[in-house]
Amino acid sequence: MQENLIVGRNAVTEALKAGRSISKIFIAQGSEGSIKKILALAKEAGIFFEFTNSAKLDKLFDGRHQGVIAVAAPVAYASIEEILAVAESRNEPPFIILLDELEDPHNFGAILRTADAAGVHGVIIPKRRSVSLNSTVAKISAGAVEYVKVAQVVNVAQTLDKLHELDLKIVGSDMDAEENFFQADLTGGIVLIIGNEGKGMRRLTREKCDVLVKIPMAGKINSLNASAAAAVLMYEIFRQRI
Repeated sequence: MQENLIVGRNAVTEALKAGRSISKIFIAQGSEGSIKKILALAKEAGIFFEFTNSAKLDKLFDGRHQGVIAVAAPVAYASIEEILAVAESRNEPPFIILLDELEDPHNFGAILRTADAAGVHGVIIPKRRSVSLNSTVAKISAGAVEYVKVAQVVNVAQTLDKLHELDLKIVGSDMDAEENFFQADLTGGIVLIIGNEGKGMRRLTREKCDVLVKIPMAGKINSLNASAAAAVLMYEIFRQRI
């Protein structure tokens, strides 16, 4: 059941607005503020809701739920073709993020939130040794999981070969790269690769890259959190596209 929960006010609101299939919403007694908007959307959609005590919500989700949890159908994974179709529908060159064995759901959720803001058409994750879409990711994304398509693939290298054949430029984030990200040409169709939090990209993934870029660091810490690094790079790509 944990995988079918939408947790937190923003996440539940966006799920309702997106028309997600929701069977029930649990609301903590005494909740105010943005809960009123959730109630209005639920009533409009004819979705059953129940006021209950916070202890019940705590049992459903071991974390900060902000007084509201929805029980919903799992978010469906998209296909690569569906992601490319989003770009075509917007008449834009594809802008795709590939997460190479990212493990932290908080990083994944934050990346999805920035991806939605920066005009990313979709995110690709490996099927194995990778974080998956779950309730924590959905909550941290603040509802972006409802709008950014996520594809799950068995073979990252083959997927990159396929995208390269479509003339997409494969750009890898690598702290040991020679070129600073703001010096690189990041226009056109792009696949931006963000590696594992500790190990970075795998060797085979790195070898598939057309360009490797780094984020220069002036302080004593030599790297950024994966979601922070992804945000910096996404917005540079966004800047170069407008």
